[in-house]
Amino acid sequence: MSEIQAAQEKFGELIQSEFERIERMKKDNEITDYSQIDKIVVGVLPGDGIGPIIMEQALRVLRNLMGPEVESGKVEIRVIEGMTIENRAAKLQSLPDEVFEEVKKCNVILKGPMVTPRASDPWPNLVSANSLLRRGLELFAAVRPIKIPDKNIDWTFFRENIEGEYIWGNKGIQVNEDLAVDFKVQTKQGSERIARAAFDFARKNGKKNVTIVTKANIVKLADGNFIKAVRKVGEEYPEIEIQERLVDAMCAKMLDPEFNKGIEVIVLPNLYGDIVTDVAAEHQGGLGTASSSNLGNKYAMFEAIHGTAPFLIEHNRGEYADPCSLIRAVGMMMAHIGYADRKKILDQALDICTVTERKVVLTTFREDASAKEFTNYLLETIDGLKKR
Repeated sequence: MSEIQAAQEKFGELIQSEFERIERMKKDNEITDYSQIDKIVVGVLPGDGIGPIIMEQALRVLRNLMGPEVESGKVEIRVIEGMTIENRAAKLQSLPDEVFEEVKKCNVILKGPMVTPRASDPWPNLVSANSLLRRGLELFAAVRPIKIPDKNIDWTFFRENIEGEYIWGNKGIQVNEDLAVDFKVQTKQGSERIARAAFDFARKNGKKNVTIVTKANIVKLADGNFIKAVRKVGEEYPEIEIQERLVDAMCAKMLDPEFNKGIEVIVLPNLYGDIVTDVAAEHQGGLGTASSSNLGNKYAMFEAIHGTAPFLIEHNRGEYADPCSLIRAVGMMMAHIGYADRKKILDQALDICTVTERKVVLTTFREDASAKEFTNYLLETIDGLKKR
């Protein structure tokens, strides 16, 4: 078989798999109503590196704010073992089968950062566990809020979480030693459901703008069709303005008040969403300040958006990692399962502890606060707010 024929055959198999996935999306209509669940199970995946350290502090906050529900059995916190890089490498599975079975028994997941091995790492070249969790649970919307008050920025990003360049990230075709081909995948169903999530959020929260970010001037089919799908859904929301930005300009000029005028809710394909939200988080104050929810119809997962911080671990400073990103993820999770009042308390406490008072300062250096010391301060502040 020629190199071209072999590549064509593999490409055909990939296309067939997408047709099958599209059919599954069409049938994915089971939507969880948390108000109707007798016991909400929160699955906990501590992660690698600083993950278990910051997870310990995040769970302290969760247990404080959800104490009555945990004690009554309305909410169960269930730690799931087996997702360390050591175990995944030993099994040669990014998401071990037995772990995934336990994950699916939960309603929502709280996840710490996990290692995705690179070529220079001492681990097998495993695919991203994050991507497998998102695909396996059909978590198609990554929702990331960004607030920079002094720049008048209060944005919510809706990143398509499954398709784009990532869905076939390990399925490219090495045609021969001179030619390698990777792919970008866009479906009407995938684009429309992330668009609807963005517009629904905008309507429910009184937002008047949805901005589409792509590179459609170059990637004409996939990105062009993404824009068409978003605009089609937008016809159902006539009160909401739709505008477009190019991804390179968005990264370069997002703090320019003339460029970002009117932006409130931003919807993006997968890769662009990954990049742009990280840039925005850095402007907000660093990746440690940002969190992400990954939403599907049935399941939801909440996580920090930063990595495992190997530098801090290697230099014995893991205990000084900033837990705020994962703590903010706890807030997003509480709101998602019906306890927005607890998130409001947490948000107020975080504003006090990280902006207005800052009696305890996190820098990741030993001369300043540890993750535990900061969380002690945060919990004292939360308890004070509860008494008001």
